[in-house]
Amino acid sequence: MTGWIVLALLVLALSPLVWLVPSRRQRGQMDVRMQARRLGLAMQLAREEWPYWLSKTPPNPCPQYHHPRPRGRQDSWCYWQREPGQWLNKWQEPCADAALAAQLATLPVDVYKAEATPQMIALFWGERAQPESLPAIVAFLKARA
Repeated sequence: MTGWIVLALLVLALSPLVWLVPSRRQRGQMDVRMQARRLGLAMQLAREEWPYWLSKTPPNPCPQYHHPRPRGRQDSWCYWQREPGQWLNKWQEPCADAALAAQLATLPVDVYKAEATPQMIALFWGERAQPESLPAIVAFLKARA
């Protein structure tokens, strides 16, 4: 009887440690982020003001994968994915650049925003898709950098 009481107290004392173990989804996210780092991308959680016209509200903060651009690039653009495959700018106009539109079409459906500044190119990705989506993201970022 004393052994059962000691065992119950031990289980009760160690049960909060289970909360520290990451879930399967969190482990998957960590694996994708480490793989992205190995492929030369940087990742950070970024707060973003999302347009009201998006069909589903992205997470806030959202994982932002980015890659630096070489000095001398002056083009800047920003597009949001309203529906799968439908990329719009802040005035809700579709992408006019055919080459960019073709590359945006290769991105997973859970990429919410693609943005380029003279310093970097970034994608806001929900990480809901499988890790097989990472090569498409890496290819897009490196092609557009």
